[in-house]
Order: sequence, then C-alpha cells, then structure tokens
Amino acid sequence: MTGEGGEGARPGRLVAILLAIIIIAAGAWFVLRDDGLLEQVTAERVEDALVANGMPEPMAQCMGGRLVDRLTIQQLRRLERLAPEAGETAVPRSVRDALDRLRRVDDPEAVETLATTAAGCGMELLRERF
Repeated sequence: MTGEGGEGARPGRLVAILLAIIIIAAGAWFVLRDDGLLEQVTAERVEDALVANGMPEPMAQCMGGRLVDRLTIQQLRRLERLAPEAGETAVPRSVRDALDRLRRVDDPEAVETLATTAAGCGMELLRERF
C-alpha cells in the first residue's frame, strides 16, 4: 500500500519541482534581462541620487540609464562617494571642493564615464532647447 502510494507520488513531486524551476527561471529572466526590473530599478535609483544631490531632473533622467549601462554596480556605488559629507554643501563651492569629492571616488574610469555622460546629456538637452 505504501509502495504504490509512494511511487505514485514521485512523478507528482517531479512535476511540482520542474514547475517551480520553470517559474524561478522565468522570474529571473524578467528581472535580469535587458531593460528588466533590476536595470529599471537601478536606473531609477541613480536618477533619484542625482536629483537628491542637486542635478536637474531632465539631466538626471538622461544620465541615469546611461550610467547604468556603462558602469558596474561597484562603480555606481563608488560614485555615491560624491555625495556631500558632514559639513559640505550639496553642490561644491569651489573647484577644489569638487576635486576633493572626485578623489574620494577613487575610480578614474567611473569619474570619466560620469563626466562624458554629463557632457553628452548636457549637449543633448541644449540641442532640444534650440
């Protein structure tokens, strides 16, 4: 009796496990694919961080997705070091203050990507105005 019931339950369990694997794989694909949930959330977080640190919203919207495409998560986290520390203003008051913040990032590639992205978005937004 137990042998028959036990063997009959095995194919049902295998189907349930297979179904669970398919659901997990589909969920992972939805989150990790290009333009998936993970990328959208990350781009949105980058945009929010830029705005919170004084970047105009149109510029932040332009830069957010581009930075996410061009930098690793680790590099994006290093760029968080640009945020003002205790006693600093939201926007650096001098070139020296700005350079000090850039040195904190300690990632020349991330800083270069930030600068070229900002320049490209700035030019694009200027063209839209004229």
